[in-house]
Amino acid sequence: MAGSVATALVAILYAKVFEYINRLTHLIKDNFSWLFFLITPCCLLLDWWIVRRISPAASGSGIPQLMATLNPKRDPKKVSAGYLLGGRALFAKFASSITALLGGAVIGREGPMIQISASIFYIVHKFIPKEWPRIDRNRMLIAGGAAGLAAAFNTPLGGIVFAIEELSRTHLNAFKSALLYAVIFSGMTVQWILGSYLFLGFPKVESAGFSMVGYVVLFSIITGLAGAYEGKLILQLIYLKRRLKKPALTLLWVFLSGVVLAFLFYFNEDPAFGPGKDVMTQLLFNTEGKEVSVWLLLSRYAGAIISYASGIAGGVFATSLSSGSIIGELLMNLLHLDHENKLLILVSMIGFLTGLTRAPFTTSILVLEMTDRHSAIFMFILAGLISSVAARLVDKRSLYQRLEWNYLR
Repeated sequence: MAGSVATALVAILYAKVFEYINRLTHLIKDNFSWLFFLITPCCLLLDWWIVRRISPAASGSGIPQLMATLNPKRDPKKVSAGYLLGGRALFAKFASSITALLGGAVIGREGPMIQISASIFYIVHKFIPKEWPRIDRNRMLIAGGAAGLAAAFNTPLGGIVFAIEELSRTHLNAFKSALLYAVIFSGMTVQWILGSYLFLGFPKVESAGFSMVGYVVLFSIITGLAGAYEGKLILQLIYLKRRLKKPALTLLWVFLSGVVLAFLFYFNEDPAFGPGKDVMTQLLFNTEGKEVSVWLLLSRYAGAIISYASGIAGGVFATSLSSGSIIGELLMNLLHLDHENKLLILVSMIGFLTGLTRAPFTTSILVLEMTDRHSAIFMFILAGLISSVAARLVDKRSLYQRLEWNYLR
């Protein structure tokens, strides 16, 4: 319970800081957009320094680190759980992701929140009195990851499904009580403080008949492939960056990444920076078919790749959902479809994130809980399954599975 409440409080603080910084970047964009050429490279360099100096395990999303901690193939003598999830990783994750967002990096807070939450549960487990009944550490970490996702999105079912689909390497019966308690107490604490809310509100989704199945399949395939290719490009850039043996070359890489991001932000009328929640809400509640540009899609797509591959701390959940929503809107404009029904935009969001993570049920349940559109649940699950199959044509493993191996040796 202590870990769940602490996770909820940190998640609220984290969300509020992200919100305020996002407002600040909008202010900069509207009035002093040239400042991005100064603050973006500087923030990325500072972020890279924080990660390198305090905890290299704080880079990237944070989900691969948790997966590696739970992996029985990990050699504790070479890579300790404390290195991946200890207090240093927690502090560095929080500080570096906030710094990166201040520079406009195209990152989300959900992956980092999962690592932060697991770190909180790891620390709590260390301080359990010896005379108390011992609790299996891996079960606590799984519960911590689920609580982090539940608190970040206000999606308790999504947290549970995430734990089962992505983190659990044993039967659910072995840890179901700890998992449920963690998610319930974390979610209840967030709701007591912030009130009941939906992450994305109530977009209009009409009951989908058989006539929509073909469009759902088409949109799922396209976005699933797009998400998978984003993951593949991120990996290729990460591997290329590792070939830079000299620290000066790595610094130059991070600096140039910041300059490229600033260019993308400056020459976009729409917000190409940040997590992209504002982009999603604008598209989900626009009933006239907003003329979203291909340039915005390319900018956010490239921005997410560059941000992640630069080595800074930041997640891909929200950024993937926003890219998927843009693709969905562009396809609807191309096919002259009804813009009052937002089903296909939600399907595209599911398809893109699934293509990157290969977690179709987690993604489907997340979007369901974010929007409360239960009438479309079967279409959501269908979209997740179709996009997951399409993504396997690009790479049989997800981005997280590929990155997990980096923390096992």
